Amino acid sequence: MNKLAIELIKQHEGLRLKPYSDTLGYKTIGYGRNLDSNGISESEAEFLLMKDIMTATIDCYKVIPKVMGRVGNDRQAVLIDMMFNLGMPRFSKFRKMIRALEEEDYARAAAEMIDSKWSKQVGKRSFRLARIMKDGNVAS
Repeated sequence: MNKLAIELIKQHEGLRLKPYSDTLGYKTIGYGRNLDSNGISESEAEFLLMKDIMTATIDCYKVIPKVMGRVGNDRQAVLIDMMFNLGMPRFSKFRKMIRALEEEDYARAAAEMIDSKWSKQVGKRSFRLARIMKDGNVAS
């Protein structure tokens, strides 16, 4: 890889960590990566997904550490999925669900998931996750 080319491009493009429109109106990110024309590769998408799942997992342990330490893998996966989808600020507003989880009332936690604006927005996803939460496993 030509190190001088790398440095020149970095200097000329500059680093932007959030999407922006370039001078021709193309969605761009990073050091001039044209998302409209180039998108991202599957391996880049996988890398970003793994990073985002790790962030969602850490955020779950911040918001509901006792619950995450107590529930099984399948219920943890549900909570991580929700955190990934909602982000910490919105996830944290599920106070009734969190209270039910702390009391190990998984049927009530599932009902609280369904009784939400989020459920209406994501549809089938919420019903599948609520079923897993209630039953404690994916296979049920």
